[in-house]
Amino acid sequence: MTWTLPTRTGQYVVAEAPRGAGLVAVGWGPAAAEAVPPVAATSSFEADLDLLPLEATALGTRNVHGAELVVRRADGVRGARLALTGEVVLTQDDDGGTHLACPLADEALGLAVTLHLRTHPVHDVVEKWAELRNHAGQPIELLRGWGGAFTVPTSGGADVALLGGAWSRELTPFAASLGAGTLSIGSRQGITSHTYAPVVTVVPAGADGVRYGVALAWSGSWRMALDAVPFAGHVRVSAGPDDESGILTLAPGDALTTPVLAGVRVEGDADDLAQAWHAYQATLARTRGPEHRPVVYNSWFATTFDVRVEHQLRLAEAAAEVGAEVFVVDDGWFRGRTSDRAALGDWEADTDRIPGGLGPLADGVTRLGMRFGLWVEPEAVSPDSDLYRAHPDWAHHVAGRPLETLRHQYVLNLGLPEVEEWVLGTLRRLLTSTDITYLKWDMNRSIADGGRTSPAGDDWSWRHTHAYHRILDALRAEFPRVTVEACAGGGGRIDHAVLARTDVVWPSDETGPRDRLAIQHGFLGVLPAWTMSSWVTDLPDLLDPDRESAPASLEFRFVVAMAGVLGIGADLLAWDDATRGRAASFVGLYREIRPVVHTGLTRRHGAPADAACAVQYAGEDAVVVLAWRRAGDAPLTVHLGDLDPDARYRVRGTDEIRTGKELATDGLVVPWTWRDCDVVVLDRL
Repeated sequence: MTWTLPTRTGQYVVAEAPRGAGLVAVGWGPAAAEAVPPVAATSSFEADLDLLPLEATALGTRNVHGAELVVRRADGVRGARLALTGEVVLTQDDDGGTHLACPLADEALGLAVTLHLRTHPVHDVVEKWAELRNHAGQPIELLRGWGGAFTVPTSGGADVALLGGAWSRELTPFAASLGAGTLSIGSRQGITSHTYAPVVTVVPAGADGVRYGVALAWSGSWRMALDAVPFAGHVRVSAGPDDESGILTLAPGDALTTPVLAGVRVEGDADDLAQAWHAYQATLARTRGPEHRPVVYNSWFATTFDVRVEHQLRLAEAAAEVGAEVFVVDDGWFRGRTSDRAALGDWEADTDRIPGGLGPLADGVTRLGMRFGLWVEPEAVSPDSDLYRAHPDWAHHVAGRPLETLRHQYVLNLGLPEVEEWVLGTLRRLLTSTDITYLKWDMNRSIADGGRTSPAGDDWSWRHTHAYHRILDALRAEFPRVTVEACAGGGGRIDHAVLARTDVVWPSDETGPRDRLAIQHGFLGVLPAWTMSSWVTDLPDLLDPDRESAPASLEFRFVVAMAGVLGIGADLLAWDDATRGRAASFVGLYREIRPVVHTGLTRRHGAPADAACAVQYAGEDAVVVLAWRRAGDAPLTVHLGDLDPDARYRVRGTDEIRTGKELATDGLVVPWTWRDCDVVVLDRL
C-alpha cells in the first residue's frame, strides 16, 4: 500500500516497508517516474532493511548502516526492532495541509514511535518528526534521538553545499564531494553556532538540475549526517539533537517529540532552491509586513556602555529625523552595567544614568513618533551580579568543576524550572512596566559548562533549548505587539525553530559593508530577506581586501542594508546635516521598496567577490534590483528571472519599457546612479 502527500509542484510518496518495518520512500517529485528504487540485499552481510530508503530507522531494525534512533533500556537491552502496530493514517489538516501518522513499536522493548510526515500545497517542503513513548517499566535512554531522514537518489555520489564560518564570518558557502562515507556537521555549543548552519543542499551526480535541501529546526546542540553507502544509489540525510551533548532519558510513561526535519526538492539552480525554502519559511512567519519589520535605530555603536538618558534622547531626535521607526537602547542600560564584566542578570534600569527609569526615556522616544525597544541577554549572568550572588546554582555547571567564563559571563541553566520562571517573569515585568514594543534577545557565549539538569538524565541542552522556545512562545502569546529580534553574538542561533518564534534575526556582528554583503549572500541562499536584520554603520570591513584602497560609500552601505530589514547603527550625532539628509532619502526609498524586498522572489546575480553583483526581488507589481560594484567602472547586465515574459515593465524614473522576456534574454544594464551601487525599480504596467 502507498500513501501520497501532495506539495505545491509535486508529491512525496511512501509505502509499507517489507515485513512491516515502517515506511519506505518510493517517490519524491512531480512524477511517479522519479521514484526511489527499492534495493535488494546482494549478500549475507547486509539485510534489505539496511539498504532500503526507510523513512526512519533504529539500531536493531537495521544494523549495518547508520540509524536515527539508538536506544538502551535500563537493564542493558540495546536497540529497537520497529514494526507497524496499527493503521497508517493520512488526514487533511484544517489549513489544507496533508498529515501522515505511522504507528511503530518494539513491543518487547516497550518503546512506541509515531512517525509524522506533513506537506502543504503552498510550498514544496516535506516535514518529518517522531513522537517517542516509553511503555516499559524502566527507563529507556536515547543515545541518539532523531526523528527521520531523507533519502536522496544518486547515481555515483553527490555534491554537497553547506554554510559554515565563525564569528563575523557567518554563512560562508562551502562545498564537498561525497562519493562514499559520512559527512557530519553540527554544534556542541548549546546553540546552533556560527560554525555551521543546520541546512545542506545535495546535488546528485548525474542529476540534471535537481537539488535537494534538508534543514533541522533545532536551536540547541545538533548534528546532521549525510551517509553515502558505496553502491547503494542514494545519500541518506538525517539530523537531530547532538548525541555527544547529553543523553535523553524517557522514564516509564514519558514521551517526547523530536525536532522537525524539513526537506525540499527542486528542479533548477541554487536560487530556485532558495525560493522554495522562502515559500516554506513564509508559513512560519506570523507576518511579513512592516509592523514587525520596522526601520531600526540601535544606539550601541554610538554609546557602547555609556548609556545616559540625555544622550539617548538626542540620538532619538536624530533617528526620528532620518525616518527610523523604532529606537532600540542596547547594552548598558541596566544597574551596574558599565562594561562587559558585571551586572548581567540585574535587569533594572540604572537610575544614576537613567533617572526615573525606562518609562520617561520610552515616553520621550514615542513622542518623537517612534516605537521604543530594548536589548536584553536573559540567559546570561555575570559573576559580579546580585543575581549570581543570590543564586550561584542557577548557572550551568558540572558538579566538582570550577566554572569558566567566556566574555566574562556564565550562562543561566534554563533547564531548571525556577530559572525558566525567573527569566519569563523578568521579561514580563519589563514589558508591562514600560511601553517596550521591540526586544532584541542576545546570547553572547556558548554553553561550555553544561551538566546534569535532571536526576533522570544528562539532557542539559535539550531542556535549555525547550525552555528557550517556551519563553519565546509565551512572549508572542502574551505580548503580540512586541517584535522580537533573535541574536547570538551575530548569527549564532538561526534555524527554523527560531524563525517560527521571532520576527527578525541578526546574521552577524560584522557590519563592514562588503563583508556583510558576503554574509548576506549566504543568508539569502537559504533564508528570507524579511528576517535579515542589516544595519548601516561607520565601521570598516574586517576582511575585505579593498577596505583600505577603495572604502565603500555611504550609498553602498545603505543599499547593502536595504537588502533585508533596514537598520542604522551609526552615531548619527557625528553625521553632519547633509549626511543625515542623505540617510533620510535612503530610508524613504527603502520604505517604498520594502514590500517588494520582503515578499518578492529573491534571485542573486553574481557574488560579492565579483567586480559587480546584484540581488533581484520580483514582486507582483514591481521588481527591485539592488546592485554593487568594487572600484572602477565595472559594467553589469542583469538577466532578470521570475518575470512574466509577456508583461511590460517600465524602469522607474525613465521612459524605458521592456517586456519580461527582453529583461530575461537581453538583460537590464545597471546605470550606476552612484559610484559603487544602485537601486533600480521596474514597475509592471
